[in-house]
Amino acid sequence: MIESVRAAFSLPDLRRRITFTVIMLVIYRLIANIPVPGVNLAAWLQFTSQQSGNQVIDFLDLLSGGAVRNFSVMAMGVYPYITASIIMQLLQPIIPQLEELASEGESGRDKINRITYYLSVPLTFLQAIAQVRLIGISIGGGTSDGLATIMPNFGFGAAQLLPTATTLFAMTGGTMFAIWIGNRITEEGIGQGISLIIFGGIISRILPNTARLFAIDDMTARIFTVLAFLTITVATVLVIVVIQEGQRRIPVQYGRRVRGRKVYQGQSTFVPLKVNTAGMIPIIFAQSILTFPPLIANFFVGDMSVEGNFFQNIARTVSGFGNNTLTPESASFYIYWIVYFLFVVGFTFFYTDVMVQQQNLPQTLQRQGGFIPGIRPGKRTADYITAVVRRITLVGALFLGLVAILPGIMALLGNLLRIQGLEQSVLIISGSGLIIVVGVVIDTMRQLEAQLLMRNYEGFIK
Repeated sequence: MIESVRAAFSLPDLRRRITFTVIMLVIYRLIANIPVPGVNLAAWLQFTSQQSGNQVIDFLDLLSGGAVRNFSVMAMGVYPYITASIIMQLLQPIIPQLEELASEGESGRDKINRITYYLSVPLTFLQAIAQVRLIGISIGGGTSDGLATIMPNFGFGAAQLLPTATTLFAMTGGTMFAIWIGNRITEEGIGQGISLIIFGGIISRILPNTARLFAIDDMTARIFTVLAFLTITVATVLVIVVIQEGQRRIPVQYGRRVRGRKVYQGQSTFVPLKVNTAGMIPIIFAQSILTFPPLIANFFVGDMSVEGNFFQNIARTVSGFGNNTLTPESASFYIYWIVYFLFVVGFTFFYTDVMVQQQNLPQTLQRQGGFIPGIRPGKRTADYITAVVRRITLVGALFLGLVAILPGIMALLGNLLRIQGLEQSVLIISGSGLIIVVGVVIDTMRQLEAQLLMRNYEGFIK
């Protein structure tokens, strides 16, 4: 592997691509430390240091590549573009024009990508408003106090209009610049640019989060937490690699074809169906949906210092789902993590079905003269592929569900064993973050591998 690394840097074109990628990521990380105009940065940093387990802030920080912790102009990262991409994928089977574009090959995909970029601009502007409001509600418990503390000039009154527009345009510009950086990395660097930006943000949080383990007062709890972190991280990475790379190979036979005077003998190949086709998209869906009920409930909690009525008590219970107040002693703890697990499993099946339908494998095989041995072409082939996909997706769905609820499992285990802060062992880098990290590393290594093999060098992967 060391020889392969040396060979990679000895090739001028590959060295230029690697250097370009590193420079672009450094530029992104530098801009990610420029705060949004109008933010009270001291108050924001004080809040984030005290609320390290806030589900809303952690979720937004993951998608922004670590920029939310600094409330920077990159605070939305590239996730408006990810949202636009998901919307376009879900609309393709519904809108015939988009389905036709998707079937036109490279030119059609370029047009869909252009539409995705255009859709990202209004989505970015709207999500900037929503994110500022979301953070304000998360801080203030449903009142305006939180937003007034963090963004004192944000609003749509006559006196606040110009500062608000400045903030929104700065956040929109930061997101579009991040998307541009990602596209430049994809075209001129190594790896998938958008994924590498999120990857860089996750990696940048490892050292600060690791320092929290050594801030635990109890020495015994600190040792157990560090050992749990190392064990869980290694085991999780191993399982992620196995699941992400796991695939079911469906054999395909091509019949004998005649072209002009030449007869081409039929050949055998296979169609690889991945165990986890959906990646970490189901976790994003589930977290997005689960953040809304607590935020809506915050408007109805009333004065927490007085005893509430029946509806206020329900609102207070639901409002605790979005922060770090959930403990294994409360029923809300178990309700939250069970619902979270079921949502992830359900969205995995839903998203996988959408992706498989877009590929339209039965029609593609029939058009190319291929067939699955023992299965009739057409509807029988479609039913067979659907049945196989759903069986192997069950494994991927359960895997994603367990990865998503690892913090809850460790919190329950720490409560049973009386080990303080054991749940911190899985908060240094979350399971969903590990899926991104492992996936990006594997994809980037494969691209380096392909570049080396093209130049007759031995690759990284054996």
